Amino acid sequence: MPDIVRLKIDEREDFADGHRFGESGPFERLEGRAHFSVDPDDPAWADIVDLDKVARNEEGLVEYASDFCILKPKEGAGNRRLLFAYGNRGNKRELQFFNDAPASNRPRSLADAGNGFLMRRGYTVVWAAWEGDLLPGDGRLCLDLPVAYHPDGSRITGLIRREFIADRLGVSTFPLSGQASTRSDPTLSLDTTRAVLTKRRYPDSTRTKIAADRFAFARIEYSASALDAQGTESALVESDCHLHLFDGFEAGQIYELTYTACDPRPYGAGHAVVRDLVNFLRCEGDPARNPLAGSIDRAYAWGRSQTGRCIRDFVHKGYNAAPSKGRIFDAVMPHVSGAGLMWMNQRFSRVVSPAGQQYEDHDNCADRFPFAYGPSTDHLSGLDDAILKRPDTDPLVIHTQSASEYWQRRGSLVHTDTEGKDLEPPENVRIYLWSSSQHFANPNITELPSPGICRQPENIVQTSMFLRAMLDALDAWVVEGRPPPASRIPRRADGTLVDFDEWAAQFPHIPGVVKPKSPNLLPRLDFGPDFSKGLLREPPRWISDGAKGDDYAILVPAVDADGNDVAGVRAPMVAAPLCTYTGWNLRRKGFGHGAMHVLSGSTIPFPDSDEEAQWTGDPRPSIQSRYGSIEDYLRAIEAAARRLVEERLMLEEDIERAVERAKTLGEAFFDALP
Repeated sequence: MPDIVRLKIDEREDFADGHRFGESGPFERLEGRAHFSVDPDDPAWADIVDLDKVARNEEGLVEYASDFCILKPKEGAGNRRLLFAYGNRGNKRELQFFNDAPASNRPRSLADAGNGFLMRRGYTVVWAAWEGDLLPGDGRLCLDLPVAYHPDGSRITGLIRREFIADRLGVSTFPLSGQASTRSDPTLSLDTTRAVLTKRRYPDSTRTKIAADRFAFARIEYSASALDAQGTESALVESDCHLHLFDGFEAGQIYELTYTACDPRPYGAGHAVVRDLVNFLRCEGDPARNPLAGSIDRAYAWGRSQTGRCIRDFVHKGYNAAPSKGRIFDAVMPHVSGAGLMWMNQRFSRVVSPAGQQYEDHDNCADRFPFAYGPSTDHLSGLDDAILKRPDTDPLVIHTQSASEYWQRRGSLVHTDTEGKDLEPPENVRIYLWSSSQHFANPNITELPSPGICRQPENIVQTSMFLRAMLDALDAWVVEGRPPPASRIPRRADGTLVDFDEWAAQFPHIPGVVKPKSPNLLPRLDFGPDFSKGLLREPPRWISDGAKGDDYAILVPAVDADGNDVAGVRAPMVAAPLCTYTGWNLRRKGFGHGAMHVLSGSTIPFPDSDEEAQWTGDPRPSIQSRYGSIEDYLRAIEAAARRLVEERLMLEEDIERAVERAKTLGEAFFDALP
């Protein structure tokens, strides 16, 4: 059998102009394509849906290719650790979150290295495409997978459903995937009478059908000049991958299209790409074939949001077992994944997708049993399962999540059973709530952002220092056998994990602040009898009728008198607050008013003075009464940071950074004091 993996390096150059990162020295950047040749009948790939239905080469093998990028020490082997950086929707975000670097899919300069943390530690960082439904552009990493056909060569078809929400005015056309970066499943027919388009205001609102003559499978094309001096020209062009609404999409309405799609691709191969590539980089000893030959002793994986779900799914499905023996990853760090898994090894799956929020893509089936790492029972179906169930190949796990995951991504189910009772994480798992933070925590934010289509400004709590501390703790756990700090999670037993009614009674009555209706609940979904085989005969639908007992228990962190989370790991900004920071934010009027917005959190400033608190009726103590001056505030920030360092939850080097960031963000608040 030919080699499973063959690397073709297209670019090789010094990273950051040869800058030396401490003892690790200079780094180099390699970019190219990993080519795979696999036997779809072999057990290692046989479970990948539709892989056996794509064209084979002369040797009877299926071929596909993945973009990759490697940052590696140029002199020596660094710390001999490989950090596999799961690209989120094809984007390279690890330097942004570990190094506080600017977001970039083309990291080349010293500025792109940020504070240099991963380089100073000596990590070899590997990115590779695993999402087969991405389109090239903006430096994204793409996985090229062939189209599947029936054995007789006819096209494979299936009924699918897609949602579209316009968050601005003037939108008339969407790709069928909903996103420009994402490959659409083409419609089999351009005849709109064979499709159904509806709109509704909220996920549970009654659907209104849109007449077939009011939409088309088409796109708008523009040209900058016209032959007849008419200025910019436009035309409506038929397209099997676009939806055009003649009257335009109303902002904040949920549009749902059900249509017959064709030409699926075996997106489930994404897990095999990661397994086979990392195994190759760890084990192949020929430097002519493997640029990392002989330089890797340990391999870790980190992923955030969708890629955190992908890590959980990768482990749950057994892909962490190396083809030879042992583990692919010694340890993994899923971040802000919530309780989800992936929906990628199904025919017509949508890999690049929201995970199913309260408002957006609510019917997405990413969140499904098992939710917890250890054994538990689904009280609705009676099934027993766990994310970790293969002791010989299971990795060590550090699972981190923000408050947003409890509100939008059913994060409590990571450490409770389906009825809401506490589960103790297994010994090889640590779980941490990063209190009162949001799903996307910008490490370089310098000012309070605009609310946009939400009622409140976005949550500004910065948490990247926790990632650095967690990676050090993970490495010590693997190499030295030194366990990380104990899990820091809200629990039912001590009253820090509560149901919505308890939370609503605790949260302060802040003038002008509307509370959520509920967290994002999770009724049971019916996927049909062939879902386990990767085949959906029709889009899944809820089977719960709303009766008590038909839903999974979704719980949220208890809050203090300020409205900030009690349990978890409090960033210095939360331990010494200027605001109430939440894991939720509500859409404003005209944009789905009252529903939670995607995965956004809120920043709700405290009253600046006691006088303001009295006039507005704000029950929270004022900034002026908490801190006599900005100097007092910064001393409180530093004290909180030092406590975290003592607890191994933050690094010494981040104390000064925490104080400087608090000063930058805090100056505007203190300048406004009377």
